[in-house]
Amino acid sequence: MATTEHAPPSRLRSWMLQGLSDMGRSGGHTGPHAEPEPPHKGQRWWRVMCLTGVDYFSTLGYQPGIAALAAGLLSPIATIVLVIVTLAGALPVYRRVADESPHGEGSIAMLERLLSFWKGKLFVLTLLGFAATDFLITITLSAADASTHLIENPHLTDVLHGRQMLITLVLVALLGAVFLKGFLEAIGVAVALVGVYLTLNVVVVIVGLWHVITAEHVVSDWSSALTTEHGNVFVMIGLALIVFPKLALGLSGFETGVAVMPHVQGDADDTEERPTGRIRDTKKLLTTAALIMSGFLIATSFITTLLIPEKEFETGGDANGRALAYLAHQYLGNVFGTVYDVSTIAILWFAGASAMAGLLNLMPRYLPRYGMAPHWARAVRPMVIVFTLVAFLVTWLFDANVDAQGGAYATGVLVLISSAAIAVTIAARKAGQRNWTVAFAVISAIFLYTTVMNVIERPDGVKIGACFIAGIILVSLLSRLARAFELRVTSVTLDPMAERFVRDMASRKIRFIANEPDQRDKAEYHDKIEQIREDNDMPGDDFVFVEVTVLDPSEFEASLTVRGEVLHGRYRVLTLESSSIPNALAALLLHVRDTTGRTPHIYFEWTEGNPFHNFLRFFLFGQGEVAPVTREVLREAEPDRARRPRVHTG
Repeated sequence: MATTEHAPPSRLRSWMLQGLSDMGRSGGHTGPHAEPEPPHKGQRWWRVMCLTGVDYFSTLGYQPGIAALAAGLLSPIATIVLVIVTLAGALPVYRRVADESPHGEGSIAMLERLLSFWKGKLFVLTLLGFAATDFLITITLSAADASTHLIENPHLTDVLHGRQMLITLVLVALLGAVFLKGFLEAIGVAVALVGVYLTLNVVVVIVGLWHVITAEHVVSDWSSALTTEHGNVFVMIGLALIVFPKLALGLSGFETGVAVMPHVQGDADDTEERPTGRIRDTKKLLTTAALIMSGFLIATSFITTLLIPEKEFETGGDANGRALAYLAHQYLGNVFGTVYDVSTIAILWFAGASAMAGLLNLMPRYLPRYGMAPHWARAVRPMVIVFTLVAFLVTWLFDANVDAQGGAYATGVLVLISSAAIAVTIAARKAGQRNWTVAFAVISAIFLYTTVMNVIERPDGVKIGACFIAGIILVSLLSRLARAFELRVTSVTLDPMAERFVRDMASRKIRFIANEPDQRDKAEYHDKIEQIREDNDMPGDDFVFVEVTVLDPSEFEASLTVRGEVLHGRYRVLTLESSSIPNALAALLLHVRDTTGRTPHIYFEWTEGNPFHNFLRFFLFGQGEVAPVTREVLREAEPDRARRPRVHTG
């Protein structure tokens, strides 16, 4: 392929675009392809679980308070419903996702394989919009809750009161600064944070349960109030099911658990095609995390509901967004409470780091492959700036309020879990597993109900998700349009017959005829040669035909395999399959030029019809205005006119 010489980039540009795949590359094509990541040895599953846990376990910082606001006295019962859905619904779904996508692609990739062409791309972009909602709200909500814990600390409340917005923005900016400097996932840091945080929570839970057991009338007062307010146990369960969607934050972390699969060590005899040990250990990771979190959710909802006055959970109350920290200060003193606050702030902030890393890994996995990301989007630092600015905007819109962001966060989480449940249902059906198909279909229905109820109750989430979806689709289509003339073939391979044709022509003038295959009979090729000779006033018949078949025009980048054949005992034909006719032809011409040292010529006939309509056909379906687009792709790929393959149109 051709390479384009550029002036040396400035120091700032080099720093911003560090890691961009083709920056400074001395050879190879100019397509958007990153260098392969070096292989890593992986980590034990329980250590990787801690990386997931900074997101999953950190929700203990605000989940009990949100549950109390949503369910009131029913909070423990509603939390038990959440735990049942977690263990009997989300956990089996994501264990199956781990089976189906052992390289961390997740449920989005499973659904992507079910749909082709543009409808598949648009569907994935929609899911990416909700994923962006999930990850970005994780960043802003975690930072807001961390600032709440900081402000409500008795030693700092007088100094920091009224500055929650500023502190939250500073925490978000600090997170962005870490990634700008160069963030490496420090699993060791995650292990330390999770270990300390869970240990402190165990202490708070034990002390809280001790006070519940030893305090007179606490349990009886709660049960009496519950019976008086709701009547009987069936009404309680019914109301718990109704308010359950509001507690969906407790389901976060499963998508991250699958995304970190490549970091799990697995067995020594694992292969990339079937990493059995990695799949097994990832299932251990998901199951252990779900069991630990379920135990904490039930215990913390119980002690916070019984020991904290209801008014303290409301906005402005001392337990709002920090119920367990309230108990830590109340029953273990301000010194322990301050240590708990520091631990909570650290893990909440690191949960934002985990979300940012997930966001930076998720978007490049799809958008560059679709051609739906600007050139600079493959570099980490520009995307960090974009995501940080969006996080600033979300923080400002929600006034750094934890409760206000809960709906948006829950929507992102629930849409991803629902899509995963649907994906595994389809996978089980294709595998002929009837019992699993029925079970996953029931789970899908539960999550779809939960998602719909959450959207009805708190429409902010779907509004934010719709904004992200609209933004992603708009930017993606504009990027695809801007990169329409980019050479995006990753490699060109010729079979022995095709190489023979090229070697034979290299001793003479290399002439190709672009032909749209029809009947492929003798008359078609004879008439085509006569037309080219007449249109270009050129004698002779020393030509090789090139025929491109468009497969999936929505794909952006792919390798190119060229096959040669002789038809009717006379006509030499090269056949190619690609997502775009002009790109395939341009890539072939550049490859022939580079391998032979001769300048190839290609001959077209003008396309009939409106040029604008023909361009739209090229943009959407990979064919249409072939001749001028082929020439434009060549012009962008090879600025030196003297070395550029020649395009003739008659």
